[in-house]
Amino acid sequence: MKKIQNGYYDGERPFYACHGLRLEGVTIGPGESALKEGGDIEAVKCEFQGKYPFWECQGFTVKECVFREGARAALWYSRGCRMYDTLVEAPKMFRRISDVYLENVKLPNALETFWDCSGVTLRNVETSKADYIFMHTSGIDIDHYRQQGNYSFQYARDVVIRNSVLDTKDAFWESENVTVYDSEIRGEYLGWYAKNLRLVNCIIGGTQPLCYCENLVLENSRMEADADLAFEYSTVQATVKGRIPSIKNPTSGYIKADDIGEVIIDENLKAPGNCEIQF
Repeated sequence: MKKIQNGYYDGERPFYACHGLRLEGVTIGPGESALKEGGDIEAVKCEFQGKYPFWECQGFTVKECVFREGARAALWYSRGCRMYDTLVEAPKMFRRISDVYLENVKLPNALETFWDCSGVTLRNVETSKADYIFMHTSGIDIDHYRQQGNYSFQYARDVVIRNSVLDTKDAFWESENVTVYDSEIRGEYLGWYAKNLRLVNCIIGGTQPLCYCENLVLENSRMEADADLAFEYSTVQATVKGRIPSIKNPTSGYIKADDIGEVIIDENLKAPGNCEIQF
């Protein structure tokens, strides 16, 4: 493997189509496509300032690096990415990437990140300003994740999340096969139109959660005081600890809780309209 240390490279495609390359302490300045079409690449303690450095790459590892805001859209159309202990200040990262693993990574400007990806694993990752993160992405495995950003996981499929805190309204819209364990989810309009959404030992906050869901399951979860008007037009099997502020027109299944503030069943209830409510 060729090694390059402590240099500065800018302009167009300084390492285009390189394979078997290790960069240590290198700065990639303004320009485009520094490592495009490369493979078997390692970048350690590097700084990326230019656009699109990792496009169409096959197999690359990034450790202890920084992607500045100018390095927006840095990782697209690639396969086999491993990223550790890295700060990503740029938005619109990770598009159409398959087989990607992140550990101890912070993304403080994660707007429109992880779109149309597959095979995504996150461990101890933090994101902020993360509106529309994980759009149309499948095969997501997350543990110890913190997120601030709305409209997340829209149209996502085959997702498992554990031990995480999500501050996000409109999360999981039209998602499919999502399971969340031991996590906090706070934000309005959670999970609308989701199929096979399962929440286990979770805390749920925000108005009008979990409406228009198909095959919704809650196990041993809690709902906060602002989680009102829940379950409208959902097919649901829910066992909730504590109090549900209010329930409106669930379609079928059952809802069990220690206490329910209000049950609203009106003329707009949809068939079969036989949800069993117990408290």
